[in-house]
Amino acid sequence: MPMTIQETDPPVPPDARLPEAFYRQPPPRLARALIGCRLFVDGAGGRIVETEAYDADDPASHSFGGRTLRNASMFGPPGHAYVYRSYGLHWCLNVVCGTVPGGAVLIRALEPERGLDRMQARRGGLAPRDLCRGPGRLCQALAVTGALDGCSMSAPPFILAAPVEGVAAIAGRRIGITRGAETPWRFGLAGSRFLSRPLRD
Repeated sequence: MPMTIQETDPPVPPDARLPEAFYRQPPPRLARALIGCRLFVDGAGGRIVETEAYDADDPASHSFGGRTLRNASMFGPPGHAYVYRSYGLHWCLNVVCGTVPGGAVLIRALEPERGLDRMQARRGGLAPRDLCRGPGRLCQALAVTGALDGCSMSAPPFILAAPVEGVAAIAGRRIGITRGAETPWRFGLAGSRFLSRPLRD
């Protein structure tokens, strides 16, 4: 049966934006806490259903070897975006976090809620379930590019808001990496049909 999504208005209550202190959590804790939060870019987006955590001591992290021109945003203020291009093809959106420089959470998948027409136009008319399953698809659907690297997640074009209800997050090994893959820092919304891939221990 085709999946339908009903858009609601307004997208988030005005007082639902996440406070600055929220982003000072260590990456694994923030990655879990972001599950169920709602992310919008210029009004298009929905509920975060999958994340991955990285920190400066993690061999899979871009910050592992220290600060460079490419990863400079990872060493900036918590609550800002770190946007990079993966394999020279796809943009990926991360939330900088923690009290130790070099931590960030990759937003891997999202359940679309609003701006479906714009997301589908950017993604070639795909069904809602396939719009934001994976970090590259998500950024294409939300029109996230390197121009947003270093921008605050608490200011336009971003809205990052707390969950509207309790959610259950599950953890598993990260994917798409060769080092540190055994670290269980990938988190997903239990039972979600919008994950990029099923979670495994």
